[in-house]
This record gives sequence, C-alpha cells and structure tokens, in this order.
Amino acid sequence: RLQPRPRRGPRRPLRCRLALPGAGARSRRGRAEKGATVNSRRKKPNHHDILTGSQGDGRAFPAEKGDTTCANWTSGGEGSAFVGHHDREGLRDDAPSRSWNSSHPSRGCSLPALNSTGGNGYFYCFAN
Repeated sequence: RLQPRPRRGPRRPLRCRLALPGAGARSRRGRAEKGATVNSRRKKPNHHDILTGSQGDGRAFPAEKGDTTCANWTSGGEGSAFVGHHDREGLRDDAPSRSWNSSHPSRGCSLPALNSTGGNGYFYCFAN
C-alpha cells in the first residue's frame, strides 16, 4: 500500500537501486531497493510499471489533469498515478509505451490495481 511510513530515529541517506534506462543505464533491468531484479514485461508476473506521477519532460502534470500521484502518494485505494516502464516496452511501439517516466495512468492506487497494469508499487529513486 502507498502509505507514508513514520520516521524512526535519525534521518539516513536514501539508498535506492533501480536502473534508469532513460538516464544512461546500460541495462533494461530494474533493480529494487535491495538489489533484486524487477520483472520486465516479458516475465511473469509483469512489474515493469514504475510510479512517477510525471509528464514525459519530468515535470508534474497541471492540476486540471486530475490526480496523477495517488493523492500525493498517500492513497492505497482510490485515485491514479502516472507510471513509466523501466524496461521501455509496452503494448505498442510508440513513444509513450517506450517512456521510462510517463507511459500511462494506473487503474488505481491499491496493490491489486497496480498489479493489473503491470506494476507492483515500485517507484524511481533519484537519490543515492
């Protein structure tokens, strides 16, 4: 579920390991926080959808476009989030299907809704 966790203890640097194919990574394999491979569209279960909430240029969507971030990443049910494809593959051979940060909206914010379009609640991490 997409719910913020309470902070415990002193703030630590955020460490994420998810390959960013659109940002110069040599592989189209995503890596989860602890190094596990994130399944591509070609593997079962498909987990290639990565939560971004952003447009193709990396900027947030304008407010009139509605909710694209699962209520600012606090909803685990209603709403929607824009996702990218870490493997840069989709159902079609067009720019949105190949986008690492802005492919399509999710069907909802719950884990079953994210799973239904090829996601698992993963998000890109730009900190190191």
